[in-house]
Amino acid sequence: MSLEAILPPERTLFGVPGGSKKRVLEFFSTFIAQNTPSLDSQEVFSRLIGRERLGSTGIGNGVAIPHARSPHCKAPIAGFLKLAEPVDFDAIDGEPVDLVFVLLVPEEADDAHLALLAQVAGVMNDADTRSGLRRSESQRELHERLIEAIRRQG
Repeated sequence: MSLEAILPPERTLFGVPGGSKKRVLEFFSTFIAQNTPSLDSQEVFSRLIGRERLGSTGIGNGVAIPHARSPHCKAPIAGFLKLAEPVDFDAIDGEPVDLVFVLLVPEEADDAHLALLAQVAGVMNDADTRSGLRRSESQRELHERLIEAIRRQG
């Protein structure tokens, strides 16, 4: 299972309105439910918020990787959001977040799903990758740069 396979261009979103961590997670939950009939936006949102209560998924350097398990998720689903304005995400370094990589996995998630999370973290820990993503000026460019970074890391 590769990140590239679960992140199609239409789930790479550019210039997403921020506002707050809660608003960003609500936005993604609504967006993903509209695109994935088996998912319910309220259920996705409550699981993402529930995971955030355990500890922020803001990993530093302006990046967050919100993730959750969902009983209605048949296979891993990824989404990437480049926010129009950084938001406070309670990140470990205290910096606001503008790059958000969301991962939803089936309830019975196993080591393969942990590997996906580790792959996301590896890609997003690269300063050149983050810089390139921030310089992107369109959804297409953002997706291309992200896929390039995933391939380089893989």
